[in-house]
Amino acid sequence: MKTGDYDKKLISIVVLLLVLGLVVLSSASVVLSYNNFGENFYYLKHQFLNGMVPGILAMALLSRMDYRNLRKYAPFFLIVTLALLISVFVPALAYGTKGASRWIVIAGMSIQPSELAKVTFIIYLAAWLEQRRKKINDPNEVFFPFIMILALIAIPILKQPDLGTLIVVSGVSFVMYFVAGAGLAYISVMIVGGIIGVLALIKIAPYRMNRLTVFLHPELDPQGIGYQINQSLLALGSGGLLGLGLGHSRQKFNYLPEPMGDSIFAIIGEELGIWGTVLVIILFVVFAQRGFKIASETKDDFGKFMAVGITSWIILQALMNIGAITSLIPLTGIPLPFISYGGSSLLATLIGVGILLSISRFGNSFNKK
Repeated sequence: MKTGDYDKKLISIVVLLLVLGLVVLSSASVVLSYNNFGENFYYLKHQFLNGMVPGILAMALLSRMDYRNLRKYAPFFLIVTLALLISVFVPALAYGTKGASRWIVIAGMSIQPSELAKVTFIIYLAAWLEQRRKKINDPNEVFFPFIMILALIAIPILKQPDLGTLIVVSGVSFVMYFVAGAGLAYISVMIVGGIIGVLALIKIAPYRMNRLTVFLHPELDPQGIGYQINQSLLALGSGGLLGLGLGHSRQKFNYLPEPMGDSIFAIIGEELGIWGTVLVIILFVVFAQRGFKIASETKDDFGKFMAVGITSWIILQALMNIGAITSLIPLTGIPLPFISYGGSSLLATLIGVGILLSISRFGNSFNKK
C-alpha cells in the first residue's frame, strides 16, 4: 500500500491552537478556579489531564491507523451515536445543570456525550453517503432516508435541549450531502426547512426567544437577558488594539458569564486585543484550508466525505462561537474548538483531527480496502 506523510501544516496549526488555548484558559479560569476549589489552576489542570492528554493520545493512535478500517464499522457508529445521545436520560448516569440534561458521570468524571457523537455520526454518514453516491439524487433511495436519519439524531439532541449542537450536526450533514453530489433543489429544501424549524424552536422556548430578542436589540435589559452579550462586547472593546495584557482581564472577575467556556473569545480580545482575535481567526482559516485540501486530494469518497465533515464541524463551531460573542448571531452556547474549557469537546475535536491526519497520510493511496 502506498502511503504519504502527515499534513505537517495541519499539525502545526493544531499545536498552536492547543497552546493558545491553555495559555488563555490559565488566565480566564483563575477566578472561578480559586472561588470554587481554593486553587488558581484547577480547571487548567483538569483540561490538560482529562481533555488534552487523552485527546493527543487518541489523535496519535488514529493518525497512524488507516482510516478506511472505520468503514466496515459504520452501522456500529450509528448505534454508538444514538447510545451517546440517549445516555444523558439514564438516571444512574445523568447529570443536569441549568435545566439541561447534557452530561453523564462515569467514575466521578463528567462527560458530554453529544460532543463525541459528532465524530461518530460523521464517520457513519460518510460511509452511508459513499454507498449511495450513484443514487444521490434519488429522493426515495437517499433524500428521504437522509431526512429520517437526521430526525433520528435530532430528537434526543432537542430533548436535552441543545439547539446549538443540532445546528452544527445538521449544518455538517448538509455540507457532506452537498459534496456527495446532491442537487441544489434538495439542499435548498433542507436549508429552508431547517430555517423554519429553528424559528419554530425559538418561538416555543422562551429562553431561545430571549436570545433572539437581545441579538436584535442588545441595548434591552443589559442587567438581565442582555447581560452576557453586553459584557462580551465590553470585554472586546476594552482590549483595544493590543489588549490589557495576558492575565489582566477585568471581565473574568465574575462580570462575564462563562469566561472560560462559551465567552473565552471575549477574554482573548480583552487581554490580547484585536491582534489576538485576528490571530485566532487566521489559525482557523488555515485549518479550514488544510482540511479541505486534504479532502480534495483524497482518492476515495469515504475519506473525502469524512475530511469535509470533520473540517466543516470544527470551522462551523468556531464561526458560531465567534459570531455569537461578537453579536453577529444570537448566543448559541457552543464552545470554541481547541480553546474553550471542556474535556469532552477537546477530546472529540482531537479525535477528529486524528482521523483527518490519517486521511492526509493514507488518502492518496491507490489501493482501496
